[in-house]
Amino acid sequence: MDTLPDYIDYGLHVLSIGLNPSTISVEKGFYFANPRNRFWKALNASGLIPEEIMPCIQSQEKIFRQYGIGFTDVVKKHSSMGKSLKAADYKKWAPTLKMKIEKYAPSVCWFHGKMAAQNYFKYAEHCNTTVEWGRLSFQIKHSAVFVTPNPSPANAVFTLHEITEWYEKLAEMLDSESPRVYSPT
Repeated sequence: MDTLPDYIDYGLHVLSIGLNPSTISVEKGFYFANPRNRFWKALNASGLIPEEIMPCIQSQEKIFRQYGIGFTDVVKKHSSMGKSLKAADYKKWAPTLKMKIEKYAPSVCWFHGKMAAQNYFKYAEHCNTTVEWGRLSFQIKHSAVFVTPNPSPANAVFTLHEITEWYEKLAEMLDSESPRVYSPT
């Protein structure tokens, strides 16, 4: 496998968007598979889903099917470090992501990291915007945009606690806007 498959469908509450898949994730076949990645711990602690879930492909499937949280990346090329990506990678893949977002119209596009969001906007929307944490004041077509710190172990500037707090804020936003009952179309 050269990359991870998208977990995307109509009617998603949230589309989780990473920068690009890690080599470890591609080898193991699921998103955020590096044992040092803090995604799964933060997800479990945040209340974003109502149960504790183990990091594995079956859990990823469950989150997608049962809770309406999909997975994709800005760039679908794997690497051991996101900083190895080049402008050509974003030029190739960001417009493809834009087409997916416009087609499937998730309620929220959840970017993991400012680098993921900024490169999406630069190469797919052709705007150099300053990206802040949390809900942005603009949308991608009909989808709200929410940015949290990247849970990658390479992003050690943020603690697990801080990442969890941002996931909690995403959960609060989702709960305030509509009940999270997912039924795929």
